Amino acid sequence: MTVFHRNEKKNPLPDNLRGGVIAIGNFDGVHRGHQSVLNRALELAEARGVPALVLTFEPHPRTVFNPQKPVFRLTPAPMRARLLQAMGFQSVIEYPFDRDFAGRSAQEFIESILIDWLGASEVVTGFDFHFGKGREGGPAFLMQAGKARGFGVTLVDAFRDEGAEVVSSSRIRGLLSQGAVVEAAGLLGYRFTVEAEVIKGKQLGRTLGYPTANMALAPEAELKPGIYAVRLRRADGSLRDGVASFGYRPTVTENGAALLETFVFDFSGDLYGEICSVSFFGHLRDELKFDGLDALVVQMKRDEEEARALLQGVSPIGDLDQKIAF
Repeated sequence: MTVFHRNEKKNPLPDNLRGGVIAIGNFDGVHRGHQSVLNRALELAEARGVPALVLTFEPHPRTVFNPQKPVFRLTPAPMRARLLQAMGFQSVIEYPFDRDFAGRSAQEFIESILIDWLGASEVVTGFDFHFGKGREGGPAFLMQAGKARGFGVTLVDAFRDEGAEVVSSSRIRGLLSQGAVVEAAGLLGYRFTVEAEVIKGKQLGRTLGYPTANMALAPEAELKPGIYAVRLRRADGSLRDGVASFGYRPTVTENGAALLETFVFDFSGDLYGEICSVSFFGHLRDELKFDGLDALVVQMKRDEEEARALLQGVSPIGDLDQKIAF
């Protein structure tokens, strides 16, 4: 799959990708609500025999307008692209979003990007999509422009879960901040997954019999500190079960930075420098401070047993989960 990072003047779209069905949105999380939009675009593209593309924006607009409080990204750009590729899209266009772009008119967005650059035959987006300076472009504006300029527009209603609640990225962030990774997976349609380089820590785990693969998540990550049953995927695609601690290591560190430390079961290799992903299957307990390392090791053994038991009985919750975490 091709990922485009630059704008339409610096990076012309290849001819074989023009004239496609374009799904537009931020798609942070690629959750079940987003999937209702994305799957509709894939269906239309397949029926018409044209490419299926995603037009999204980097960085997240909320972070541009409020840089002091960057948004917790459920799926940073590389992870989002991997999910979209797994769904079947031929290309993801990560359009640079800044204040200059936000100041462009809705009409300019349609003319320069949708028509001149992408040659869109159909645009698929959520019912509440707004664009252009001051959010002047909305669904009615987009549909009117489509009729005038010869491209179709499909608007998809908000997706609601089995309890009739709208599935949203903010709702999922709230669940993750409570450690509710099982409930979050139900809204995502796959296990919540992070991706980062494995870095060296203090290597205390080795001396305790629990060497860990350490990853630094983004500072704004709102995942609740605690112990989780997880599955780690290496760069070569291989999967291994494990138990992970996310948090500040209060037993051994004072005022440490948050770190994800994964003990990979039945593995003795070196992962330093690899880009690995970790999928969360269950929250085992909160992060605790123990009276010494002996008590910590006793609890770590219990955590390992509980994680092994939990992971032994898991099964995919959908096609995307099968591709990401199995």
